[in-house]
Amino acid sequence: MSIINTFIKILSIFFLLLVPAKADIDKFSNKLSFYSGTFDFSDEGAKSTLYGIQYINLNTSYDSFLGKLNPISGFFITVDNAKYIYTGLQTTFSRGSLNFTPSFTPGLYDKGNGKDLKHVVEFKTEIQLSYNISKENEIAFSYNHISNANLGNNNPGANSYMLNFIKKF
Repeated sequence: MSIINTFIKILSIFFLLLVPAKADIDKFSNKLSFYSGTFDFSDEGAKSTLYGIQYINLNTSYDSFLGKLNPISGFFITVDNAKYIYTGLQTTFSRGSLNFTPSFTPGLYDKGNGKDLKHVVEFKTEIQLSYNISKENEIAFSYNHISNANLGNNNPGANSYMLNFIKKF
């Protein structure tokens, strides 16, 4: 439980120090996504609870055939001490208060005492469905797949789902 308590303390510090209590909607230029869920839910012997944080930079964007791409960076850790740190791009399609956000993020994975994904370089593809609960906050459900794209001798992959709380600042 000490790893969970430490993670909650770190999230609290980020939330209290980096996120203003009140802001004008036009001044939001970034988001922080705090998430928790089940890592590798489809592998009964390897599934584990995960906790993560992701930074979304709304100041920088790249126009593409997919729409406006924003850079993202983040990390997660499981209760089995597996860790993944990543950076990549996402795009968001909105209709009213609903948002659909696909992303792609290459990263570095350390198995800790968790599942061996057979390579340190892994690629995460994710889809997220979020709802704007206020001008500053969203709640979301996301699903991702992490794979080494056959860089290793074996490519076991991992499927995960998460509940996200997203704070605009």
